[in-house]
Amino acid sequence: MPTSALLTEFWHKIVATTDAKGRSKMAACVFALVLGIGVVDFFLPFDISLLVFYFIPVGLAVAALGWQAGIATALVSVGTWMAGDLAAGRRYPSFLVASWNALIALGTYLLVVWLLWALLRTQRQIESRVRSELLREIGQRERLEKEVLEISERERRRVGHDLHDGLGQHLTATAIAARVLQGRLTALGIAEADQARKIVELVGHAIDQTRDLAKGLLLADIEEERLPAVLQEMATATSDQFHVRCVCQTLEAVPLRDEATASHLYRIAQEAVRNAVRHGAATRIWISLAKVNGAVTLAIVDNGAGLPPPSTRGRGMGLRIMAHRSQMIGAVFLAESRAEGGTRILCSLANEEKQSSGNPFP
Repeated sequence: MPTSALLTEFWHKIVATTDAKGRSKMAACVFALVLGIGVVDFFLPFDISLLVFYFIPVGLAVAALGWQAGIATALVSVGTWMAGDLAAGRRYPSFLVASWNALIALGTYLLVVWLLWALLRTQRQIESRVRSELLREIGQRERLEKEVLEISERERRRVGHDLHDGLGQHLTATAIAARVLQGRLTALGIAEADQARKIVELVGHAIDQTRDLAKGLLLADIEEERLPAVLQEMATATSDQFHVRCVCQTLEAVPLRDEATASHLYRIAQEAVRNAVRHGAATRIWISLAKVNGAVTLAIVDNGAGLPPPSTRGRGMGLRIMAHRSQMIGAVFLAESRAEGGTRILCSLANEEKQSSGNPFP
């Protein structure tokens, strides 16, 4: 670490001494420094001056205790210096000379007190402005993330309605027309009737998939106790739709705060599963909801390609939306690549009960 960084860190630790106990310790430290320098000065020859060393306790007093303490330390330092010289036998030509030397030293210390206090005040003002700007930027970012999330939810519902009311109805009409065609071909004894039956079956599968998609997109707030069942339904639908092995495991009942928490956890799992299939090309996905070390933990683990490199990871919104949802419910979010391949998504929500249910993650 550079010397300037060490000095800055040390300076901040000094300035942070604001409690009564810390101020008392710092005052004792300043007094001990002044006394120590005075004792050393007493034993040194008169032509060796230690006046510059009194800047140390003066500076500490200003930084940790304020400008009043700095002035008091400056007065005590000058008094200690004069008393030590007089006790050691030093004689001044006149009282005026002694007073002049004391005033010069005191004026120098007071100038240092003023400069240090002005520097500290300027630093605190800058830190206050920077803190205000950071808080404002953080607030704006949170508002933007919330807006993005709301837009995502609106678009999700819109697509769900389009699938259910548009494509779903169109496929249903197509299935009816194909079934009528199959009946006519069968009545005429035409061999292509069997092909028409297959078309009806394919359209029926398409209708089922469309309904499953619309159901997932239009899903409203989830009741807390229904989250395990809804996750199981999502795992089953994922297996049927994408032809992968998706398993959902709930080790025990997991108490949640409210419907909003359950809904956010479901959306996190949904986004993680979608990423595993579409971007990770996973063939196996495990979903787990359990209490681990006293915390409600949602885990989604897959055997896909893992997370993309950090240089390209910021281009996607999936991880950021999942992290933001976790933040909204006060949970800790973690996304990492597994050593054996694939991705692990963890969302841990602290719980008042402290008990461990083991490790649910494969």
